[in-house]
Amino acid sequence: MKKLHLLYQIHLENYFSAVEYLMVSIVIMLLQKNHWVRLEKLAENFPIPIKQRSRIKKLQRLLSLPKWNIQKIWFPILKSWLKQEFNSEDFLYLVIDRTQWKDVNLLMISLAYNRRAIPIYFILLNKLGNSNYEEQKQVLNPVLNLLEDYNKVVLGDREFCSVDLAKWLSSWSHTYFSLRLKKNTCIQIEAEIWQQLQELKLTPGMSVYHQGVKVTKTKGFGPFNLAAKWKKTYRGWTVDEAWFLITNLDSVDNSIEAYQRRMGIEEMFRDFKSGGYNLEGTQVRGKRLEALILLITLAYSQATFWGNKLQSLGIGNYVVRPTPPRRKYRQHSQFYLGLQGFSWLDSLTFFVDEIQELLSLAPQSLPHYQRGLKAITLLQSVF
Repeated sequence: MKKLHLLYQIHLENYFSAVEYLMVSIVIMLLQKNHWVRLEKLAENFPIPIKQRSRIKKLQRLLSLPKWNIQKIWFPILKSWLKQEFNSEDFLYLVIDRTQWKDVNLLMISLAYNRRAIPIYFILLNKLGNSNYEEQKQVLNPVLNLLEDYNKVVLGDREFCSVDLAKWLSSWSHTYFSLRLKKNTCIQIEAEIWQQLQELKLTPGMSVYHQGVKVTKTKGFGPFNLAAKWKKTYRGWTVDEAWFLITNLDSVDNSIEAYQRRMGIEEMFRDFKSGGYNLEGTQVRGKRLEALILLITLAYSQATFWGNKLQSLGIGNYVVRPTPPRRKYRQHSQFYLGLQGFSWLDSLTFFVDEIQELLSLAPQSLPHYQRGLKAITLLQSVF
Protein backbone atom coordinates (compact mmCIF):
# COMPACT_ATOMS: atom_id res chain seq x y z
CA MET A 1 0.00 0.00 0.00
CA LYS A 2 1.24 3.48 -0.86
CA LYS A 3 1.82 5.43 2.31
CA LEU A 4 0.92 8.91 3.42
CA HIS A 5 3.53 11.64 3.59
CA LEU A 6 5.71 11.10 6.66
CA LEU A 7 4.43 14.28 8.34
CA TYR A 8 0.88 12.98 7.94
CA GLN A 9 1.75 9.56 9.35
CA ILE A 10 3.46 10.93 12.45
CA HIS A 11 0.56 13.14 13.48
CA LEU A 12 -2.47 11.19 12.23
CA GLU A 13 -1.35 7.91 13.81
CA ASN A 14 -1.23 9.68 17.16
CA TYR A 15 -4.52 11.52 16.65
CA PHE A 16 -6.77 8.72 15.36
CA SER A 17 -7.29 5.17 16.59
CA ALA A 18 -5.61 2.42 14.55
CA VAL A 19 -8.85 1.61 12.68
CA GLU A 20 -9.67 5.27 12.07
CA TYR A 21 -6.15 5.98 10.82
CA LEU A 22 -6.29 3.12 8.31
CA MET A 23 -9.66 4.30 7.02
CA VAL A 24 -8.49 7.91 6.71
CA SER A 25 -5.37 6.74 4.85
CA ILE A 26 -7.44 4.65 2.45
CA VAL A 27 -9.87 7.50 1.73
CA ILE A 28 -7.01 9.90 0.99
CA MET A 29 -5.42 7.39 -1.38
CA LEU A 30 -8.77 6.74 -3.09
CA LEU A 31 -9.12 10.48 -3.63
CA GLN A 32 -5.71 10.51 -5.32
CA LYS A 33 -6.60 7.51 -7.48
CA ASN A 34 -10.19 8.20 -8.51
CA HIS A 35 -10.58 12.00 -8.06
CA TRP A 36 -14.14 11.69 -6.73
CA VAL A 37 -15.48 12.64 -3.30
CA ARG A 38 -19.04 11.32 -3.68
CA LEU A 39 -19.62 8.66 -1.03
CA GLU A 40 -21.03 6.24 -3.61
CA LYS A 41 -17.84 6.51 -5.67
CA LEU A 42 -15.61 6.13 -2.62
CA ALA A 43 -17.64 3.13 -1.44
CA GLU A 44 -17.39 1.43 -4.84
CA ASN A 45 -13.63 1.17 -4.40
CA PHE A 46 -13.31 1.01 -0.62
CA PRO A 47 -11.30 -2.21 0.02
CA ILE A 48 -13.25 -3.87 2.81
CA PRO A 49 -15.25 -7.14 2.34
CA ILE A 50 -18.75 -5.93 3.18
CA LYS A 51 -21.77 -5.00 1.06
CA GLN A 52 -21.67 -1.75 -0.89
CA ARG A 53 -24.42 -0.12 1.18
CA SER A 54 -22.57 -1.10 4.36
CA ARG A 55 -19.41 0.51 2.99
CA ILE A 56 -21.32 3.75 2.45
CA LYS A 57 -22.59 3.67 6.05
CA LYS A 58 -19.06 2.98 7.29
CA LEU A 59 -17.79 6.04 5.43
CA GLN A 60 -20.68 8.11 6.79
CA ARG A 61 -19.72 7.11 10.34
CA LEU A 62 -16.10 8.04 9.62
CA LEU A 63 -17.12 11.52 8.43
CA SER A 64 -19.39 11.94 11.46
CA LEU A 65 -16.62 11.45 14.03
CA PRO A 66 -16.59 14.38 16.50
CA LYS A 67 -12.79 14.59 16.32
CA TRP A 68 -12.76 16.16 12.83
CA ASN A 69 -11.17 19.49 13.69
CA ILE A 70 -8.98 21.31 11.20
CA GLN A 71 -6.95 23.09 13.88
CA LYS A 72 -6.12 19.81 15.64
CA ILE A 73 -5.58 17.71 12.50
CA TRP A 74 -4.14 19.99 9.82
CA PHE A 75 -2.45 22.83 11.75
CA PRO A 76 0.27 20.62 13.37
CA ILE A 77 1.10 19.01 10.00
CA LEU A 78 1.18 22.37 8.23
CA LYS A 79 3.34 23.95 10.93
CA SER A 80 5.92 21.14 10.65
CA TRP A 81 5.98 21.51 6.87
CA LEU A 82 6.42 25.29 7.08
CA LYS A 83 9.48 24.83 9.29
CA GLN A 84 11.00 22.59 6.61
CA GLU A 85 10.05 24.79 3.66
CA PHE A 86 10.51 28.39 4.84
CA ASN A 87 13.08 30.40 6.75
CA SER A 88 12.11 32.76 9.54
CA GLU A 89 12.82 35.83 7.37
CA ASP A 90 10.65 34.61 4.47
CA PHE A 91 7.29 36.22 3.73
CA LEU A 92 4.18 34.05 3.62
CA TYR A 93 1.46 35.23 1.25
CA LEU A 94 -2.02 34.41 2.58
CA VAL A 95 -5.02 34.55 0.26
CA ILE A 96 -8.56 35.03 1.50
CA ASP A 97 -11.21 34.00 -1.00
CA ARG A 98 -14.62 32.41 -1.31
CA THR A 99 -16.18 29.85 -3.63
CA GLN A 100 -19.82 28.85 -3.93
CA TRP A 101 -21.78 26.03 -5.56
CA LYS A 102 -25.40 24.95 -5.11
CA ASP A 103 -26.22 25.74 -1.46
CA VAL A 104 -22.58 25.61 -0.26
CA ASN A 105 -20.60 28.78 0.48
CA LEU A 106 -16.95 28.17 1.41
CA LEU A 107 -14.67 30.88 2.81
CA MET A 108 -11.01 29.89 2.88
CA ILE A 109 -7.51 31.10 3.75
CA SER A 110 -4.69 29.55 1.75
CA LEU A 111 -0.93 29.93 1.36
CA ALA A 112 0.28 31.03 -2.08
CA TYR A 113 2.80 28.39 -3.16
CA ASN A 114 4.40 27.81 -6.57
CA ARG A 115 1.57 29.44 -8.56
CA ARG A 116 -1.02 27.40 -6.66
CA ALA A 117 -2.24 27.59 -3.06
CA ILE A 118 -2.08 25.32 -0.02
CA PRO A 119 -5.32 25.38 2.03
CA ILE A 120 -4.85 26.50 5.63
CA TYR A 121 -8.27 27.09 7.18
CA PHE A 122 -11.90 27.38 6.08
CA ILE A 123 -15.42 27.95 7.33
CA LEU A 124 -18.77 27.16 5.73
CA LEU A 125 -21.05 30.20 5.68
CA ASN A 126 -24.70 29.63 6.57
CA LYS A 127 -25.83 31.86 3.70
CA LEU A 128 -25.13 32.49 0.03
CA GLY A 129 -23.33 35.54 -1.35
CA ASN A 130 -20.48 37.69 -0.10
CA SER A 131 -18.87 37.35 3.31
CA ASN A 132 -18.92 40.20 5.81
CA TYR A 133 -16.27 41.74 8.05
CA GLU A 134 -17.07 39.54 11.07
CA GLU A 135 -16.89 36.35 9.00
CA GLN A 136 -13.61 37.47 7.46
CA LYS A 137 -12.14 38.02 10.92
CA GLN A 138 -13.47 34.63 12.01
CA VAL A 139 -11.58 32.80 9.25
CA LEU A 140 -8.41 34.90 9.52
CA ASN A 141 -7.97 34.90 13.30
CA PRO A 142 -6.84 31.23 13.74
CA VAL A 143 -4.44 31.55 10.81
CA LEU A 144 -2.80 34.74 12.05
CA ASN A 145 -2.37 33.14 15.48
CA LEU A 146 -0.87 30.01 13.91
CA LEU A 147 1.61 32.08 11.88
CA GLU A 148 2.35 34.73 14.48
CA ASP A 149 6.14 34.24 14.17
CA TYR A 150 6.19 34.69 10.38
CA ASN A 151 6.11 37.78 8.22
CA LYS A 152 2.89 37.48 6.26
CA VAL A 153 0.94 39.40 3.63
CA VAL A 154 -2.85 39.01 3.41
CA LEU A 155 -4.23 39.27 -0.14
CA GLY A 156 -7.86 39.72 -1.10
CA ASP A 157 -9.99 40.76 -4.06
CA ARG A 158 -12.75 43.35 -4.08
CA GLU A 159 -15.00 41.31 -1.78
CA PHE A 160 -12.42 41.90 0.96
CA CYS A 161 -11.70 45.60 0.43
CA SER A 162 -13.28 46.68 3.72
CA VAL A 163 -11.28 49.43 5.43
CA ASP A 164 -12.41 47.86 8.71
CA LEU A 165 -10.56 44.69 7.69
CA ALA A 166 -7.47 46.68 6.68
CA LYS A 167 -7.51 48.52 10.01
CA TRP A 168 -7.89 45.22 11.91
CA LEU A 169 -5.02 43.60 9.99
CA SER A 170 -2.84 46.61 10.84
CA SER A 171 -3.19 45.72 14.52
CA TRP A 172 -1.39 42.37 14.03
CA SER A 173 2.39 42.24 14.30
CA HIS A 174 4.43 41.02 11.30
CA THR A 175 1.30 41.36 9.18
CA TYR A 176 0.91 43.21 5.89
CA PHE A 177 -1.91 43.37 3.40
CA SER A 178 -2.70 44.17 -0.21
CA LEU A 179 -6.46 44.33 -0.80
CA ARG A 180 -8.09 45.33 -4.06
CA LEU A 181 -10.47 48.29 -3.93
CA LYS A 182 -13.52 48.91 -6.10
CA LYS A 183 -12.94 51.64 -8.66
CA ASN A 184 -15.81 53.75 -7.27
CA THR A 185 -14.22 53.87 -3.79
CA CYS A 186 -13.64 57.42 -2.56
CA ILE A 187 -10.17 58.43 -1.37
CA GLN A 188 -8.64 61.59 0.05
CA ILE A 189 -5.11 62.28 -1.18
CA GLU A 190 -5.15 66.03 -0.52
CA ALA A 191 -6.85 67.80 2.37
CA GLU A 192 -10.61 68.24 1.89
CA ILE A 193 -10.47 66.81 -1.64
CA TRP A 194 -12.24 63.49 -2.17
CA GLN A 195 -12.32 61.64 -5.47
CA GLN A 196 -13.23 58.22 -6.79
CA LEU A 197 -10.38 55.94 -7.78
CA GLN A 198 -11.56 55.83 -11.39
CA GLU A 199 -11.04 59.60 -11.51
CA LEU A 200 -7.28 59.10 -11.22
CA LYS A 201 -7.49 58.45 -14.99
CA LEU A 202 -4.82 55.77 -15.24
CA THR A 203 -4.05 54.38 -18.69
CA PRO A 204 -2.33 51.11 -19.65
CA GLY A 205 1.29 51.13 -18.49
CA MET A 206 0.75 53.72 -15.72
CA SER A 207 1.20 53.21 -11.98
CA VAL A 208 0.90 55.45 -8.92
CA TYR A 209 1.67 55.11 -5.22
CA HIS A 210 0.39 57.42 -2.48
CA GLN A 211 1.08 57.30 1.24
CA GLY A 212 -1.18 58.57 4.01
CA VAL A 213 -4.43 58.19 2.05
CA LYS A 214 -7.86 58.20 3.69
CA VAL A 215 -10.38 55.76 2.26
CA THR A 216 -14.22 56.05 2.06
CA LYS A 217 -15.78 59.46 2.41
CA THR A 218 -18.33 58.50 5.06
CA LYS A 219 -15.85 57.04 7.55
CA GLY A 220 -12.54 58.49 6.40
CA PHE A 221 -10.43 55.56 7.62
CA GLY A 222 -6.68 55.86 7.35
CA PRO A 223 -4.03 56.66 6.77
CA PHE A 224 -3.24 53.80 4.38
CA ASN A 225 -1.10 53.49 1.30
CA LEU A 226 -2.64 53.33 -2.16
CA ALA A 227 -0.94 51.39 -4.95
CA ALA A 228 -2.46 51.46 -8.42
CA LYS A 229 -1.33 50.04 -11.73
CA TRP A 230 -2.82 49.39 -15.14
CA LYS A 231 -0.76 46.75 -16.87
CA LYS A 232 0.18 47.51 -20.45
CA THR A 233 -0.73 45.27 -23.36
CA TYR A 234 1.77 42.43 -23.71
CA ARG A 235 1.87 39.99 -26.64
CA GLY A 236 -1.73 40.75 -27.45
CA TRP A 237 -2.89 40.17 -23.86
CA THR A 238 -4.75 43.16 -22.45
CA VAL A 239 -6.05 44.05 -18.99
CA ASP A 240 -9.48 45.69 -18.94
CA GLU A 241 -8.89 48.00 -15.99
CA ALA A 242 -6.40 49.15 -13.38
CA TRP A 243 -5.77 47.50 -10.04
CA PHE A 244 -6.32 49.77 -7.02
CA LEU A 245 -4.88 48.33 -3.82
CA ILE A 246 -5.11 49.44 -0.21
CA THR A 247 -1.88 48.33 1.42
CA ASN A 248 0.74 48.86 4.11
CA LEU A 249 3.55 47.64 1.86
CA ASP A 250 6.21 50.18 0.98
CA SER A 251 6.04 50.45 -2.83
CA VAL A 252 3.76 50.00 -5.80
CA ASP A 253 5.92 47.16 -7.15
CA ASN A 254 5.84 45.21 -3.87
CA SER A 255 2.09 45.73 -3.56
CA ILE A 256 1.30 44.62 -7.12
CA GLU A 257 3.73 41.69 -7.02
CA ALA A 258 2.16 40.51 -3.76
CA TYR A 259 -1.41 40.82 -5.04
CA GLN A 260 -0.63 38.82 -8.18
CA ARG A 261 0.11 35.81 -5.97
CA ARG A 262 -3.56 35.51 -5.00
CA MET A 263 -4.40 34.07 -8.43
CA GLY A 264 -3.18 30.65 -7.26
CA ILE A 265 -6.25 30.15 -5.07
CA GLU A 266 -8.53 30.27 -8.11
CA GLU A 267 -6.54 27.39 -9.61
CA MET A 268 -6.70 25.58 -6.26
CA PHE A 269 -10.50 25.90 -6.15
CA ARG A 270 -10.62 24.48 -9.69
CA ASP A 271 -8.46 21.55 -8.51
CA PHE A 272 -10.86 21.01 -5.61
CA LYS A 273 -13.82 20.94 -7.96
CA SER A 274 -14.13 19.93 -11.62
CA GLY A 275 -10.38 20.06 -12.32
CA GLY A 276 -9.48 17.60 -9.58
CA TYR A 277 -11.56 16.04 -6.80
CA ASN A 278 -15.05 17.03 -8.06
CA LEU A 279 -16.08 18.46 -4.70
CA GLU A 280 -19.22 20.04 -6.16
CA GLY A 281 -20.53 16.53 -6.90
CA THR A 282 -20.90 15.53 -3.26
CA GLN A 283 -24.31 15.50 -1.58
CA VAL A 284 -23.06 15.53 2.03
CA ARG A 285 -23.60 18.68 4.09
CA GLY A 286 -22.87 20.07 7.53
CA LYS A 287 -20.18 18.42 9.66
CA ARG A 288 -19.69 15.62 7.15
CA LEU A 289 -18.95 18.16 4.43
CA GLU A 290 -16.43 19.89 6.70
CA ALA A 291 -14.73 16.53 7.29
CA LEU A 292 -14.71 15.83 3.55
CA ILE A 293 -13.16 19.22 2.74
CA LEU A 294 -10.50 18.55 5.38
CA LEU A 295 -9.76 15.18 3.73
CA ILE A 296 -9.45 16.94 0.36
CA THR A 297 -7.11 19.46 1.98
CA LEU A 298 -4.89 16.58 3.14
CA ALA A 299 -5.05 14.87 -0.26
CA TYR A 300 -4.46 18.05 -2.27
CA SER A 301 -1.50 19.13 -0.16
CA GLN A 302 0.03 15.66 -0.29
CA ALA A 303 -0.26 15.54 -4.10
CA THR A 304 1.42 18.96 -4.26
CA PHE A 305 4.25 17.79 -1.99
CA TRP A 306 4.67 14.68 -4.18
CA GLY A 307 4.88 16.84 -7.30
CA ASN A 308 7.44 19.11 -5.68
CA LYS A 309 9.59 16.09 -4.82
CA LEU A 310 9.30 14.58 -8.32
CA GLN A 311 10.33 17.90 -9.82
CA SER A 312 13.35 18.20 -7.52
CA LEU A 313 14.43 14.66 -8.48
CA GLY A 314 14.38 15.66 -12.15
CA ILE A 315 11.97 12.94 -13.31
CA GLY A 316 8.96 15.10 -14.11
CA ASN A 317 9.38 14.48 -17.85
CA TYR A 318 8.77 10.78 -17.28
CA VAL A 319 5.41 11.59 -15.72
CA VAL A 320 3.97 14.52 -17.73
CA ARG A 321 4.64 16.32 -20.99
CA PRO A 322 7.62 18.73 -20.67
CA THR A 323 7.05 22.48 -20.71
CA PRO A 324 7.77 24.02 -24.16
CA PRO A 325 11.01 26.09 -24.20
CA ARG A 326 9.32 29.45 -24.86
CA ARG A 327 6.63 29.00 -22.25
CA LYS A 328 7.11 31.35 -19.28
CA TYR A 329 5.51 29.09 -16.67
CA ARG A 330 5.40 25.32 -16.23
CA GLN A 331 2.76 23.55 -18.30
CA HIS A 332 1.64 21.43 -15.36
CA SER A 333 1.29 22.30 -11.69
CA GLN A 334 3.01 20.34 -8.94
CA PHE A 335 -0.44 19.13 -7.89
CA TYR A 336 -1.07 17.63 -11.34
CA LEU A 337 2.46 16.21 -11.45
CA GLY A 338 1.90 14.49 -8.10
CA LEU A 339 -1.44 13.00 -9.16
CA GLN A 340 -0.04 11.75 -12.46
CA GLY A 341 3.00 10.27 -10.74
CA PHE A 342 0.69 8.39 -8.38
CA SER A 343 -1.41 7.14 -11.31
CA TRP A 344 1.59 6.07 -13.40
CA LEU A 345 3.13 4.15 -10.51
CA ASP A 346 -0.21 2.39 -10.03
CA SER A 347 -0.13 1.26 -13.69
CA LEU A 348 3.52 0.20 -13.44
CA THR A 349 2.66 -1.98 -10.45
CA PHE A 350 -0.43 -3.51 -12.06
CA PHE A 351 1.32 -4.37 -15.35
CA VAL A 352 4.68 -5.46 -13.93
CA ASP A 353 4.73 -8.81 -15.79
CA GLU A 354 3.73 -7.25 -19.10
CA ILE A 355 6.43 -4.59 -18.71
CA GLN A 356 9.13 -7.23 -18.24
CA GLU A 357 7.95 -9.03 -21.37
CA LEU A 358 7.95 -5.81 -23.40
CA LEU A 359 11.52 -5.05 -22.31
CA SER A 360 12.70 -8.52 -23.31
CA LEU A 361 11.16 -8.10 -26.78
CA ALA A 362 13.01 -4.85 -27.51
CA PRO A 363 16.69 -5.38 -26.59
CA GLN A 364 17.77 -2.60 -28.97
CA SER A 365 16.01 -0.06 -26.71
CA LEU A 366 17.58 -1.36 -23.51
CA PRO A 367 19.70 1.80 -22.78
CA HIS A 368 16.57 3.98 -22.89
CA TYR A 369 14.62 1.53 -20.75
CA GLN A 370 17.45 1.38 -18.20
CA ARG A 371 17.26 5.15 -17.75
CA GLY A 372 13.52 4.82 -17.36
CA LEU A 373 13.90 2.06 -14.78
CA LYS A 374 16.18 4.33 -12.74
CA ALA A 375 13.50 7.02 -12.92
CA ILE A 376 10.91 4.49 -11.73
CA THR A 377 13.11 3.64 -8.74
CA LEU A 378 13.18 7.35 -7.84
CA LEU A 379 9.42 7.52 -8.40
CA GLN A 380 8.87 4.66 -5.97
CA SER A 381 10.96 6.46 -3.34
CA VAL A 382 8.48 9.37 -3.38
CA PHE A 383 5.38 7.23 -2.84
